[in-house]
Amino acid sequence: MAVYGNNPSFLISLFAFFIFSSHTHFDICNACESEVEDETPFAYLEGTGRGPSKWGQLNPLWQACEKGKLQSPIDFPDQRVQVVRDLGELKRDYNPAHATIQNRGHDVTVRWKEDAGKIIINGIDFKLLRCHWHSPSEHTFNGTRYNLELHVIHMSSNGKIAVIGITYKYGPPDPFLAKLSRHISSIGKEEKDIGIVNPDDIKFGSRKYYRYIGSLTTPPCTEGVIWTIVEEVRTVSREQVQALRDAVDDGFEANARPTQQLGGRPILLYDPHVKDGSK
Repeated sequence: MAVYGNNPSFLISLFAFFIFSSHTHFDICNACESEVEDETPFAYLEGTGRGPSKWGQLNPLWQACEKGKLQSPIDFPDQRVQVVRDLGELKRDYNPAHATIQNRGHDVTVRWKEDAGKIIINGIDFKLLRCHWHSPSEHTFNGTRYNLELHVIHMSSNGKIAVIGITYKYGPPDPFLAKLSRHISSIGKEEKDIGIVNPDDIKFGSRKYYRYIGSLTTPPCTEGVIWTIVEEVRTVSREQVQALRDAVDDGFEANARPTQQLGGRPILLYDPHVKDGSK
């Protein structure tokens, strides 16, 4: 891994370039900034005519899925990761709030209906909106794919999207999923009120995180998304992962998009312990 411990101006200008370069897409694509609410028009299995390689052809608003240059998910190869300390700790300020749960077609989604707080990136507030799960994980690490990935979606006042991703391997149960288990088992296609849900129950476990600019991993594959992937791989039980798949019951064994080309995009790894050019 390359280390850039003492060059904050380099990092700021680098990420400002990528965020600015995708700004036009936000301006012309207001209708497709958010993920689709009904996921049944697309599929995850190739050969169905609706698989990932065909997403961009299924809807004129989904062309970024096929033609975009900043697509997600990606692989994190060690040789492309730049270790830094200048990004600073991930700041989150969450609140317990009323939420709903829903089977959107390919995933289980929890949506907060009141102010559930925010994260702060580069001084900008991103309001917490919802979270959902993919199995197996969508992002990979040196080609390794884990058993589950949670996406926590936030949006700024001007429509920019920031997603926190947390990966899981089989082991002890995940506490957040454990609190939702009875709701997951009775989920339906309609939104169901599940009362107060505390987003602080989503445990990160590490201050280290990866940062890159990408896209939504489901149609419309909107680009310019600020991705924060927690470095620590947490644990989830096999039963919890199976419960998520059983709740959706879409006929597929997985809901993970294949990794996309990284191109020239930088991948940064925030490490508060980096000092004087050494990890």
